Amino acid sequence: MAPKIDITTYPGNIINGEFVPTPTTRHSIDPATGEPLYEVPVARREDLDAAVRHARAAFKTWSATTHEERAGLVRAFADAIEANRDELERLQTMEQGKPLGLARTEVDMSLRWLRTFATMRLDDEVLDDNEERTIYSTRVPLGVVGAIVPWNWPILLGLGKIGPALMTGNTVIMKPSPYTPYCDLKLGELAMSVFPPGVVQVLSGDDSLGPWLTEHPGVDMISFTGSIPTGKKVAASCARTLKRYVLELGGNDAAIVCDDVDIDKCLPKIATLAFLNSGQICMLAKRIYVHDKIYDRFRDAMVEFTRNHIKTGGGFEPDVVVGPVQNSMQFELVKDMYAQIEKCGWKTALEGRVREGEKGYFIEPAIIDNPPEDSRIVVEEPFGPIVPLLRWSDEDDVVERANALETGLGASVWSRDLARAERLARRLAAGSVWVNSHFDVAPDVPFGGHKESGIGMEWGLEGFRHFTNSRSLWVWKKVFE
Repeated sequence: MAPKIDITTYPGNIINGEFVPTPTTRHSIDPATGEPLYEVPVARREDLDAAVRHARAAFKTWSATTHEERAGLVRAFADAIEANRDELERLQTMEQGKPLGLARTEVDMSLRWLRTFATMRLDDEVLDDNEERTIYSTRVPLGVVGAIVPWNWPILLGLGKIGPALMTGNTVIMKPSPYTPYCDLKLGELAMSVFPPGVVQVLSGDDSLGPWLTEHPGVDMISFTGSIPTGKKVAASCARTLKRYVLELGGNDAAIVCDDVDIDKCLPKIATLAFLNSGQICMLAKRIYVHDKIYDRFRDAMVEFTRNHIKTGGGFEPDVVVGPVQNSMQFELVKDMYAQIEKCGWKTALEGRVREGEKGYFIEPAIIDNPPEDSRIVVEEPFGPIVPLLRWSDEDDVVERANALETGLGASVWSRDLARAERLARRLAAGSVWVNSHFDVAPDVPFGGHKESGIGMEWGLEGFRHFTNSRSLWVWKKVFE
């Protein structure tokens, strides 16, 4: 029977199957109320050293387990999470701010991801086989993986690193964001009841912990999701010990809407995927290029839909789509982007507003009407509920504009003419490109970015490979005949 978690208590970091308290604690803030949440540990360097030591010891036996053994424990972990999902979903809404329905979606996805990972395996590939020799390409685990998790999807993106790392035979030390440590600590508590000591450990800390983890000589790989500037620092730190890394970084996704679309059918999804989670998802539609022939009708319909269906409020309120911005730092960044509207003279189709004077970090959606292509709202990822609509009429021109930035995470094309849409889609420089959709992801489909949006891929068998080294195995058959 799965253990039941208490979301109000955090007795320590999870190290080698035990709670390890720290002399110093800290707390995060409920972004909807501004009220402090529970005290959590602040890891010291010696806590990290201990976790690495235990992870390296556990790796010796965990890496020798069979696929079936690992899969059984990963499924048991998923079952333990499911048994506690109500508590985790409420905790997610409290610490992250997302609406409760979206928190449920995140847990649904996380369970599906883990259970799918448990079915996936990297088998040996026979490169050559004859009477004299057999040559295999094999994959071997790297060792200790440091999983650095962001604050926008802490459950899914945490488990999206843990699952592939474990299934490929590695041990994991997960570091949640200081802004959202609670769910990930509880995931570690549940893992403690399932996996052998040292296989899954979780360290909550302050801003020092990430650099300690990336530079630690006993850590063999870093899987990082976060901003582009921080990702560059992670890569530089990893280079000092030549540890492997996968970086899933920011995006500024373009959505190209052609003139033949049925606006009534496609607009609700486009609008929702511009403002979901308060715009705090790296793969949302953040630059919407609308064909000139339908631009005015599309703009007016998007404004009407957003006013009537994109509700802003606390995550426990009914029918909310836009919850609070997650933390004060991001709140100030998004406020500054809203301040540019008046400073730069941008025309607004939907003005939006910052709810000043409230305890929470609430900002209502804004739609910017055809700003200049070099505007900050176009070239920077706002990571908030504000989106520009931009006119286009020439296919070559809109592809060039969509590809012009140094980001390349996702992109989409919307058209009834599937041949036309796929032709345009194949010209877009992004790691994921969708036709007549946006932000579709799956555990068995690789996910990652081009250009400054990342290095390497997560999920799918390609993502699994990043947690392994490639080894060529030559077997000569007749040497001793």
